[in-house]
Amino acid sequence: MEIFKEMAKRGHEQLIFNFDQVTGLKAIIAIHNTTLGPAIGGCRMLPYASEEQAIEDALRLSEGMTYKAAAAGLDFGGGKAVIIGDPANDKSEALFRAFGRFLETLRGRYLVGEDVGTNEQDLMYSAKETPYIVGLPEAYGGSGDTGEMTAIGAIFAIRAALTYRFGTGSLKGRRIAIQGLGKIGYPLARHAVDAGAHVIAADINPHVVGKAASELHIEPADPWTILETHCDVLTPCALGNVVNHETIDKLDCHIIAGPANNQLEDVGMGDALRERNILYAPDFITNAGGLMQVANELTGNRQDRVRQQVENIYELLLAVFQRADEDRRSTVSVAMDMVEERMKFLHAIRRIYTDGG
Repeated sequence: MEIFKEMAKRGHEQLIFNFDQVTGLKAIIAIHNTTLGPAIGGCRMLPYASEEQAIEDALRLSEGMTYKAAAAGLDFGGGKAVIIGDPANDKSEALFRAFGRFLETLRGRYLVGEDVGTNEQDLMYSAKETPYIVGLPEAYGGSGDTGEMTAIGAIFAIRAALTYRFGTGSLKGRRIAIQGLGKIGYPLARHAVDAGAHVIAADINPHVVGKAASELHIEPADPWTILETHCDVLTPCALGNVVNHETIDKLDCHIIAGPANNQLEDVGMGDALRERNILYAPDFITNAGGLMQVANELTGNRQDRVRQQVENIYELLLAVFQRADEDRRSTVSVAMDMVEERMKFLHAIRRIYTDGG
């Protein structure tokens, strides 16, 4: 990988490598764009097959965070940290405190929350070394788990897509296929069932599926074929790249609306979905509820304000769908243009000098 060439292509500002020999920490921090404000984004820990794969993940995810924050109307940029390691075996207090020390050197340029492979306890260790942590438990000054609010935002996204495609946002009787029953997928399934949907769900952990079938009365599905399930709405809640050149022709849904990051292998998949008449709710809008929650910690921690921002996902997506049809373009390209327009006018405004007094 030609790192600077890749950064230039995506518009990144910084890629920072952090290594601590004592704890074995290998962390990469990607800061995409800070036009709107300091970068914000989660810390992911996975046993990446290669350093190049870890770099690619950090670059893709941080870019997505820029679009997510801007689309949500938040004055933050996009960042992401990835730690190379097995979250089941390689975690320690010392490792996450070392990560916190490295984060402190950025002096607030990047604010970190949890992500795949990390949890509140991990970041509580990091918070002993730096104040630039968001999403901590309420007892420690944070707003707590973001899974519920992200799930609520995804429900509003699903309602918007149903309204645009079928004329009503009601989930009653709709077939919703959920891929992944983790901290977002499970509450999303609960909300969908409560709204009267018929939920088909899959997860690589059979115990989680069994729990959901027992508690929520969902229909279990094979995790390897869930994308091919006949449904009204396909809701990806796991890892990214689920819509790719291999899966695109196997999809049997009217709508894709889910909180997983980077669902499309590339922007061209948006055009392919449009050709197949599948309405796509861009993931960086659909999954913004959790980001809205943690960003709110920095401006007063008002839950009523968060709820209002999350409900706005519905109207924002309706505007995206309408403009995409008017322009005969994919919803993802339209949403990206809307984000870039916001960044351009704020960049112009912030050329006005103030002395901070």
